Amino acid sequence: MRKKLPIGIENFEEFFSEDFYYVDKTLFIKELLQNWGKVNLFTRPRRFGKTLNMSMLKCFFETGKDPALFEGLKIMQEKDLCEKYMGKFPVISISLKSVDGLNFESASVALRTVIGNEAGRFRFLRNSDRLTDDEKEAYAQLTEVGSSQGGVYTMTGKMAEASLQTLSQLLEKHFGQKVILLIDEYDVPLDKAFQAGYYDEMVSLIRNLLGNALKTNDSLYFAVLTGCLRISKESIFTGLNNLNVMTVSDPYFCDGFGFTEDEVTELLNYYGLEEFHDTVRDWYDGYQFGNISVYCPWDVIKYAQILLKDKEAEPENYWANTSGNDLIRRLLKKANQSTKNDVERLINGETITKTIRQELTYREVEDSIDNIWSVLYSTGYLTCRRRMPGKKMELTLPNREVRELFIELVKDWFEETTQADSGRINRFCAAFSAGDTDTIQDMLNDYLWDSISVRDTAVRINMKENFYHGMLLGLLQNQDSWLVKSNAETGEGYSDISIQTPERTGIVIELKYADDGNLEKACGEALKQIEEKKYAEGLNHRGAKKIIKYGIAFFEKECMVMTA
Repeated sequence: MRKKLPIGIENFEEFFSEDFYYVDKTLFIKELLQNWGKVNLFTRPRRFGKTLNMSMLKCFFETGKDPALFEGLKIMQEKDLCEKYMGKFPVISISLKSVDGLNFESASVALRTVIGNEAGRFRFLRNSDRLTDDEKEAYAQLTEVGSSQGGVYTMTGKMAEASLQTLSQLLEKHFGQKVILLIDEYDVPLDKAFQAGYYDEMVSLIRNLLGNALKTNDSLYFAVLTGCLRISKESIFTGLNNLNVMTVSDPYFCDGFGFTEDEVTELLNYYGLEEFHDTVRDWYDGYQFGNISVYCPWDVIKYAQILLKDKEAEPENYWANTSGNDLIRRLLKKANQSTKNDVERLINGETITKTIRQELTYREVEDSIDNIWSVLYSTGYLTCRRRMPGKKMELTLPNREVRELFIELVKDWFEETTQADSGRINRFCAAFSAGDTDTIQDMLNDYLWDSISVRDTAVRINMKENFYHGMLLGLLQNQDSWLVKSNAETGEGYSDISIQTPERTGIVIELKYADDGNLEKACGEALKQIEEKKYAEGLNHRGAKKIIKYGIAFFEKECMVMTA
């Protein structure tokens, strides 16, 4: 019987207790110990296995964990390393992904909850014969819950700031061994705080928490932090001189996060899905970590899950998230003509050259469009094809999934911006019911100039037509009194767009993309198709007094409009 696909499984122990398929990343442990750093920060996009790797580190290093978890895995071949490090350390492991709130107080409560719950794992410290009464009391303060506060941990703000350092000292004294500290999603509280308006207060809290835990903590053996962004050292790592940062650009740990080509091949073969490898590569590969191209694990696993039930299933966008999408929307809103050209080049499979700052504060992100490019790179929406002098990079969209996302967001942005000028749209729509091809063509060319077109030669013609179809449909649907149908069944086939107006005028529109640039020829083909397929028949049956037939052809940012 085949192992189960690990959909959303982030607990290392669960892979083996529940018989999930595991892509062996245990040599990450060896590389971590060989590239020694007192405080190690890994920045990678979301859904690339950061949390699972942190769980793996905890299971490997923590005193009392079952070594059988690692049987048959690559790290067990490193016998000396396992003998020295495996199961030898007290480990504090927290995730800050849930530290959120509408205001600072609620977010602070969430942070105290995370720390209090982790401290609660070590209840044996209450009775440790190696701790003094004062030290036991210090531990009790970390885990004390106030009934009058609705079950909230009662530690004060100052206690919370010192909590990880305090817990480290107590664990070191109990075990006679320094502590390993794991902090997952360290930057989430700052992102949430910036969005909700209490950024300065959260920066102060996180700076003090990390400063105490990482800078002045003699009980620390080493620490590992993960996140999506490398937050400016001046912001929260002030005075921390022992920070070992590994970003997506660095030539270390390149295959420690994400799936490599060989790992995807092995997974697809295991589940009998090898025939879909090219599709999976096209949609979900292309992220460049150091010198290795990697796949997004979440996407590969989700698509494999669906394929096991339906071999005809089309790949979808599984990875992109709301906060990242909002960042692209903000980029488009700030866009001047140069930025629009950059987005257009990306959508069309080209590269753009930008100076990338990998160390930012959240407040700096929206100071300039250049900083937004930097964040899109760090969070995986863009990837590096070539590094250049002066922190410049040639950037491109990593794969089909992200390209499709950009196209959808561009459509949304175009619709939003055009709807803001209702008078312009009304003039445009009125030209259709009047048969005014000159006005339609002139205004449509203006809209094309304002928008972002899909001209990539690698994109199929029908996909290009879909882009222009969506743009035109969005404009025409602004007439509330019109019945506008897209690909409606009329006559013997499907016209691209059909319209009925209250004046009982019927409008049939067929679109073509002129791949060779011959707009007049493409318009003629569109009109011929309307006649041959009898697209107007349905409108006649519904009582249209007059039928206007339009053939519209597009090529990059040009269009031509003809009527029969």
